Amino acid sequence: MKRKLITIDESLCNGCGECIPGCPEGAIQVIEGKARLVSDLLCDGLGACLGECPVHAITIEEREAEAYDEEKVMENLVRQGPKVIQAHLAHLKDHGEDAYHAQALAYLKKKEIPMSLESQPVHGAHAGCPGSRSAVFAPSAQPVSAGSPSALTHWPVQLHLVSPMAPQYRGADVLLAADCVAFAVGDFHGKWLAGKKLAIACPKLDDGQEIYLQKITAMVEEAKINTLTVMIMEVPCCRGLLQLAQEGIAKASRKIPLKAVVVSLEGELKSEEWV
Repeated sequence: MKRKLITIDESLCNGCGECIPGCPEGAIQVIEGKARLVSDLLCDGLGACLGECPVHAITIEEREAEAYDEEKVMENLVRQGPKVIQAHLAHLKDHGEDAYHAQALAYLKKKEIPMSLESQPVHGAHAGCPGSRSAVFAPSAQPVSAGSPSALTHWPVQLHLVSPMAPQYRGADVLLAADCVAFAVGDFHGKWLAGKKLAIACPKLDDGQEIYLQKITAMVEEAKINTLTVMIMEVPCCRGLLQLAQEGIAKASRKIPLKAVVVSLEGELKSEEWV
């Protein structure tokens, strides 16, 4: 099967780490002064990290890829040194890949590589996917009005299900929101959705990203939407939705204003800007 993966040119990489927040899967880590793709397993090839690299060291390539093989991955990682191995083991643990983690340890044992590598800290590495980490916080003290009306004016709203040429989108101000946003933001309907037409998507878990790209382009090109607001969570994986919007607009012959809104896990506004 063919699939897309990022490629990092180590001769260009300056180790700045700007790509880390933009990596949807947390698969890039800065180790010994260079950004590295720790495991192909966790790279979805979406390329949200591309725009973060100031020296253009990251590109996307499409190649034939066999079914994932932990032993083959370990063969490559071992050549990169102990710290990369440690980061990979931690990465598998963070994502609940217990079977692959066990295979990795079995490979290390077979090659007589010290098992203590697993427990050593990875200095200088950014480990784990922020979008997958559990977080608990107190609910907002701001009161929510009972019986607040819904600002939703149409259905469906999931981007796979909507028709970009549906009447509600023609000439409209459109809000493209990540799935989690409405659950985090208490005043989502009153402040953000009012006066806009909605579409929702998850850039991390949804399949068919190319379909999403085509639909966004069609909204701009054919439905002639007025503006597009992309509302995402602060976790890195959400940035893929903004990139899809930017690519979709770029493919259209007409250009429209694009606003990026980022909210925290607690539902607070982190940033709001036209991009």
